[in-house]
Amino acid sequence: MRKPVDYRLFERTVDRNEAVAGLFDAAASALDEIASGRRELYAVRHPLGFLCLPVERDGDRGVCLHVFGTNVPGTTTGPDRAPTAPPVHSHSWELTSCVLYGSVGNLRVRVREHPEVPTHRVFEVRSDPAGVDDIRPTSRLVSCEPGPEQTLVGGEIYTLPAGEFHTSVIPRGSTAATLLLGRSRPGRFDLSLGPVHGRGHRVVRQTCDAAQTARTARTVLRRIDAPHHR
Repeated sequence: MRKPVDYRLFERTVDRNEAVAGLFDAAASALDEIASGRRELYAVRHPLGFLCLPVERDGDRGVCLHVFGTNVPGTTTGPDRAPTAPPVHSHSWELTSCVLYGSVGNLRVRVREHPEVPTHRVFEVRSDPAGVDDIRPTSRLVSCEPGPEQTLVGGEIYTLPAGEFHTSVIPRGSTAATLLLGRSRPGRFDLSLGPVHGRGHRVVRQTCDAAQTARTARTVLRRIDAPHHR
């Protein structure tokens, strides 16, 4: 019987090494079940440029595996591309993420309301269970500038509060994976920055088939099982 992810591992600060080891074990267990076909789960190609494996959902909390990189079908990082940075966005949920391998840059972005010369419009992202993102322009015009960037490698954990704008940066030609806990916050919406005169549109998330999902799970499992990643 599948053992659920212990959410407390994401929150432990007394013995961080023990918590990280537990998160690696939880990720490996879930990936093994997906790779072997014992667990029916399908990876989703996320509009922000990574594959998402929705591991668990329990009320306002959910755990996902995010996979970035050149060897993963459907992701946007490639050897002939500059460092990959998805659109600047903010989540309706607070985030705690453990890097399983690779390098992940978390770039916080400072957003200023009502500037004289706006550079972006704020868009609201409404997602439905069918995998359709309805991206709606709002009346908010803003300017933004890069804030502090935090670069993390395998075994490190970072957090981000709901509502804070950021973007993730994956170095050119590299691969990475994270195990992420999201906790929804009432009254929040997912937001993204877009063109000042941009229009609303819809994005349909593509779902991988069982073979693609299992192949991705095996790829990630091999990386996190390597001794120098544990």
